[in-house]
Amino acid sequence: MRFATYERAGHVCAGVVSDAGIHALPSGVTVLGLVREGLSAATEAGETALTGPAVPLGEVRLLPPLEPPAVRDFVAFEEHVEGVVASIGDGAGVVPEWYEAPTFYFANPYALVGAHDDVAIPPGSRLLDFELEVACVVGRDAASPAPEEVEIFGYTIFNDWSARDLQRREMKVNLGPAKGKDFATTLGPWLVTADELEPYRDADGFLALDLRVSVNGVEVGQDLLSNMGWPFEELVAYAGRGTQVRAGDVLGSGTCGNGGCLAELWGRRGATDPPPLRPGDVVEMTVEGIGTIRNTIVPGERLPPVRPARPRPRARHRTTFPPLTV
Repeated sequence: MRFATYERAGHVCAGVVSDAGIHALPSGVTVLGLVREGLSAATEAGETALTGPAVPLGEVRLLPPLEPPAVRDFVAFEEHVEGVVASIGDGAGVVPEWYEAPTFYFANPYALVGAHDDVAIPPGSRLLDFELEVACVVGRDAASPAPEEVEIFGYTIFNDWSARDLQRREMKVNLGPAKGKDFATTLGPWLVTADELEPYRDADGFLALDLRVSVNGVEVGQDLLSNMGWPFEELVAYAGRGTQVRAGDVLGSGTCGNGGCLAELWGRRGATDPPPLRPGDVVEMTVEGIGTIRNTIVPGERLPPVRPARPRPRARHRTTFPPLTV
């Protein structure tokens, strides 16, 4: 089943997608609410909605499928790390620590954009990049769950837009990414329930979905989701290790290899080829069993430059004191 959030005539609604279009769920129902109720209850609500009329997808604006409590993004593809390290890092290859445990950062849940929304270049960036990923949505609250205890509600496409020049500066401070990432993340076009994708699971427990990305109609990258270093269940278990995950949390797989982003290709080729994204470029991503997202790059907001830090004063004591009050 495919659950979506959409806007039509100024109203935001949740619905179920069929070949005929999108069928509205009752007013007040949200996709996040359905996730929290569980797959069985969500499926029942979806089946009821499918008996109602459908609105053609061309008449609605698809929003991110849900408003997640938290968004984490992993780096689970070894091939991606190899290429990007050559482009952004010190050229030392994949560090041994990558193999020891899955690594993630917290993304900005307030910067999510829909499947066909425009994406603005972030202030100060000249090296805009895409990142082709799949995200899972956690199905129930859990604290330090074992992988076999993890419940995944469904999957969606995840484009982790990246300003590589901003990211390079930030990560030299051994922190981040921050402004190199938090300006936009595309989720969509809808949330496909996990049972729909089980036929793609291979003998090792990975989902062997075909992933493709093109820029202006020219294919740039293609990979299989099953090339991940860990399956999603282990990513969720690690995210909840020593803490908790909540129903509705979104966890990105990390960028796939073989052209899943431009920076990987820049690192392998030693040149910015293909070039960074520019206004007017159209980035399209298709994931087998899920669907297609398509975003157009537009000019960003012009802001004053960031003020640099002042020289370090190193003062240890105040030279003046506030007056005493009685």
